[in-house]
Amino acid sequence: MARRKTGNVLSEDVDEARNQIMVAAERVFQRYGVAKTTMDDIGKEAGVSRPTVYRYFKDRDALMSALIERRSRTLFDKARKYLLEHETFAEQLVEGLIFLVERGRRDPLIRILVSPEHMQMAESLVGSSGLAARLTAEMWDPIIDRAMDRGEIRRDLDKEKIAEWIALVQFILVGRLDFDRPDDPQHREMLRDFVLPAFLPSAVPAAELKR
Repeated sequence: MARRKTGNVLSEDVDEARNQIMVAAERVFQRYGVAKTTMDDIGKEAGVSRPTVYRYFKDRDALMSALIERRSRTLFDKARKYLLEHETFAEQLVEGLIFLVERGRRDPLIRILVSPEHMQMAESLVGSSGLAARLTAEMWDPIIDRAMDRGEIRRDLDKEKIAEWIALVQFILVGRLDFDRPDDPQHREMLRDFVLPAFLPSAVPAAELKR
């Protein structure tokens, strides 16, 4: 397939120019796939040279990180609206994880954060920078804070460690949903039985929350 140049002109505003490049990059990623896309391809799609792209993003990883952050936050907005439909932390944790993973696994960029086939890429892209844990914290910290205030979960938990744990659970859940039906009730049972209890005060058995 021929690689094309659109002839677009970047805005003089730095933030808008970065956004234009990211939009072009998304189109090229969808066309050729993440692994096969080069900075040359992105520059041509944006109508600029490769050195111009590097003026706004120091390397391909920086561009992809910015894209992942933007797309993740769009998903978070939808997830937060969905979580408002659930009153308890137990429901929010279980249903929120299913919601985020099911939709995130369909996105070729967000999937880099959590999928086994992108493990090597994810390690170089987000492992050392902590992007996955940082985005997870951004999504879940407000929910964790409210749950602590209501006494639904333990107060001694370290929120940084919570973000790391939830990010790991999401990684595991992606693999399960890839090979099983997303609506299989066993996914929710696993989360209620083995993930939720880690958050609960000792006086609240997880079994009671199934009723």
